[in-house]
Amino acid sequence: MAKTGAPHRVGGFRYHRHEDQWEWSEAVARMHGYEPGTITPTTKLLLSHKHPDDRAHVAQTLHAIRTTGGSFSSRHRIIDTAGTIRSVVVVGDRITDDHGTIVGSTGFYIDITDTLDETTVSDTVDDVVADLTASRGAIEQAKGMLMAIYAIPADRAFDVLVWHSQQTNIKVRDIAETLLARVATDFTVPTTVRTHFDHILLHTP
Repeated sequence: MAKTGAPHRVGGFRYHRHEDQWEWSEAVARMHGYEPGTITPTTKLLLSHKHPDDRAHVAQTLHAIRTTGGSFSSRHRIIDTAGTIRSVVVVGDRITDDHGTIVGSTGFYIDITDTLDETTVSDTVDDVVADLTASRGAIEQAKGMLMAIYAIPADRAFDVLVWHSQQTNIKVRDIAETLLARVATDFTVPTTVRTHFDHILLHTP
């Protein structure tokens, strides 16, 4: 929680390895000082926003993401377009194709500028990375449910899970697994909705 009592801002990102292309959610764009849709993030742009004292460390992390993929986490400072220094935690996990080949990374930023307890932040990041690695399937299924119910993209669905995790002090993995269990037992799709979905499915080439 920030000093104001509001939850830390959370935003998603996605990296396409072969195209060396990044995508930012609206929240991440604003963390860097940009209005959403006004900038196309590149690796060079990412590095230009890193605090000079943290840039070498982040450059090594980015190189690993771009070459080998895999789960990662980083706590560092960025400087937005107005010159404001922000402390962020960045957590990511690999994206694989149908053959299991790593094709990129996806994850989220947490703006922790008002948080000064580095030990707590470090422990939290380690827990989240472990959750992502061990429970990717449950998290992806939970994201899919949120995307379908609320008509939101994948990064926003993940933001919802992270936000709920922060609000309840429950791990992302446990939030996802509990959601799946409750939907399986407590959620019934109306017959008209299921029939409409059947029609769409059967007529999808």
